[in-house]
Amino acid sequence: MGRATDDIEDLLRRHAPQVLGALVRRYGHFDPAEDSVQEALIAAAEQWPGDGIPDNPRGWLIRVASCRLTDRLRSDEARRRREETAAALTPADAFVAPPPGEGPAGTGPSGLGRAPSEDDTLTLLFLCCHPVLSPAAQIALTLRAVGGLTTAEIARAHLVPEATMAQRISRAKRAVRGTQFRQPDARDRDQRLAAVLQVLYLIFNEGYTATAGPDLHRTDLAREAIRLTRAVRRLLPHEGRVTGLLALMVLTEARTPARTGPDGELIPLDEQDRALWDRTAVAEGTALAEEALAQGPAGDYQLQAAIAALHDEAERAEDTDWPQILALYDLLVRRSPDPAAALGRAVAVAMVHGPRAGLAEVDALAETAGTAGTSGTAGQRNHRLDAVRAHLLERAGDMAAARTAYLAAADATLSEPEARYLRMRADRLGR
Repeated sequence: MGRATDDIEDLLRRHAPQVLGALVRRYGHFDPAEDSVQEALIAAAEQWPGDGIPDNPRGWLIRVASCRLTDRLRSDEARRRREETAAALTPADAFVAPPPGEGPAGTGPSGLGRAPSEDDTLTLLFLCCHPVLSPAAQIALTLRAVGGLTTAEIARAHLVPEATMAQRISRAKRAVRGTQFRQPDARDRDQRLAAVLQVLYLIFNEGYTATAGPDLHRTDLAREAIRLTRAVRRLLPHEGRVTGLLALMVLTEARTPARTGPDGELIPLDEQDRALWDRTAVAEGTALAEEALAQGPAGDYQLQAAIAALHDEAERAEDTDWPQILALYDLLVRRSPDPAAALGRAVAVAMVHGPRAGLAEVDALAETAGTAGTSGTAGQRNHRLDAVRAHLLERAGDMAAARTAYLAAADATLSEPEARYLRMRADRLGR
C-alpha cells in the first residue's frame, strides 16, 4: 500500500502544474485556480488509493478542478463582473464556462478547449517569468506553480521567513493577473529566456540535492526540470544556452544511481561506483554538450556542461582531467561571480596544485563573503564552503581542523543525508 501511495503522490506532483496551467489558460484567475487544483489533488489522494488510478489521471484532475473553480466563481458576489473581465481578456477560442448544472465544457473529453494531452506547463513557465515581475518574484512563483515546491521549501531555499515568501508569491500572482495565457512572441520569449533557464536550473538543483528533509534526491523535481528543458529546447533548438543547460542536467542526473548507498547514505563523487552511472545518459549529455559549444559563444551553461562531461567521461576518479576542468572554471568565474562556480574552481585548484593551494582559494572566498561561514548572497550560511574546507584540510593532513570544519558544515545544512555524511566523516577523524 505504501508503494502505491508513493506512486500516486509522484503522479499528482507531476500533473499538478499541467492542471494549473490548463485552468489558468481558461479562467485567468491564478489564486482561485491554484486553490481548486489543490482541492482536486486532495480528492485524488483520498479516492485513488481505494478506487484505483483513472485511465486519464490528468483529465480527471482537470475535470474536478474545473468544477471546483466554476463553483467558486459562481458563489462569488462579483461573479458577473469577473466573467465580463475574463471575457474581455480571453481569446475567442478559449474555454467557455458551462451553464449552471453542467460539467466543464470544451471540445475534448476532459472539458478542455483542445486535446487533453496537450501540456500547458511550458506556457505556465513563461507566464511565471513575465518581465513585469522581479527576478526574485519570477523564481518564487515558478518554483511554487511549476516546480511544485511548498512555500515553506521555497522560503528555506531563500533563507527568508515563510510569511515573507508567501507575500512575495501572492504579489507575483496579482501582478500577472489578467495576462493572456499564451506562448509569448519571439521577442518577448527571448527576453524571458534567461529567467526561465535560471528557474529550471534551480528546480533541477532542488531535485538533485534537496535543500532540506530526509531525502537526498527528489526524483520528481529533477525529472520535471529535465522534461521542461527538453520542451524549451524543442521550441529553441539552436539556442546554445538551452542545449547547454539540458546537457548539464542530463550529465549530472546520470550519476544518480551511484550517489547513495543501501541505507540512503551520501556517496561523494570521487568514491562512487562509476559502473552504476547511466552510460546512455552520459552519451546523450556529452553529445549535447558538444552541440551546445558549437551553437555559439560559450556561456555559463555550456561551460558547466563541458565540466560535467569531463567528470562523466573519466572511468575512474583518478582519470579525471583536472587541468582541463580548471581551465574551464577559469573561464566560468571570469564570466560570472557565481559563488558555486568559484567554489568548484577552488576544488579544481586543489586537485591540480595541491590542497594548500585550494585552501587558499577557499579562504579568499570566505573573506570575500564576510565571514568563514557565509556565502556572498544574502548572508546565507554556506555549508558547502565548510565541507570543501574540511575535505581539503583532511587531504592536507590537518585532521583536527578538518573535523571542526566537517561538524560546522553538518550543523549548517538542512539536508539530513548530507548532515549524516558530514558527521560520519568527522567521527572517523575523531577516532
